[in-house]
Amino acid sequence: MQIIEPKPFTFEGDTDRAVLLLHGFTGNSADVRMLGRFLETKGYTSHAPIYRGHGKSPEELLKYTPDHWVEDSEKAFRHLQKLGYEKIAVVGLSLGGVLSLRLATMEDVVGVVPMCTPMFSDNDRQLNGGFKQFAEEYKKLSQKSDAEIKQEINAIFEKAPNTFKEIGQLITKTRENLSKVIAPIKVVQARKDEMINPESAPYIYEHVQSTNKKLSWYENSGHAITFGPERKQLQENIYKFLHSLDW
Repeated sequence: MQIIEPKPFTFEGDTDRAVLLLHGFTGNSADVRMLGRFLETKGYTSHAPIYRGHGKSPEELLKYTPDHWVEDSEKAFRHLQKLGYEKIAVVGLSLGGVLSLRLATMEDVVGVVPMCTPMFSDNDRQLNGGFKQFAEEYKKLSQKSDAEIKQEINAIFEKAPNTFKEIGQLITKTRENLSKVIAPIKVVQARKDEMINPESAPYIYEHVQSTNKKLSWYENSGHAITFGPERKQLQENIYKFLHSLDW
């Protein structure tokens, strides 16, 4: 079976408002595609990059580091600026939420929406499990035998711990700089999140310096909240937040 690699997208709206959409670790632009299409119907331009190594094999992903993905998020922000947008909000899922918060400490963003965003380096088991699931699913698409898949995944995991450690360092550094976030913020958290410590959400809410801040729980959703049963409500709520901002 041929594996079709996902691509970045830019959906152009009919206003001067733009939203940068950032996906999670092992994910790709498909994580936020439905949200981007929804915002397009509301007049917003949205752009979603794909970080280096993502949307490809697990071996390819491990050739890169969180430093590369930080650079990719900054480049994506510049892309919207080069298109002529001066007013940009940032919305990110999981690792994308971490990168969104980081951008909010550096750039004059209109607003920021971190979704299911980790703030504690206490999820090694979840990272391990999530990455293993991603690797197994990817390998199965290549129609390899179970023995081949097991052998290749064992080899992959000899390198993966370094990536997990570096992700933890990025999370810690971002957490330490939360007080620099002053833009309006809507913190989104799934109650049934199986990947991160849900207490990350109130931690973000309490430690940013934004005067306009909201914390929203989604009781029936898991970590992949943009695909979850409450995704339509999530889309509407993000739009309402964005619409309320000073564009």
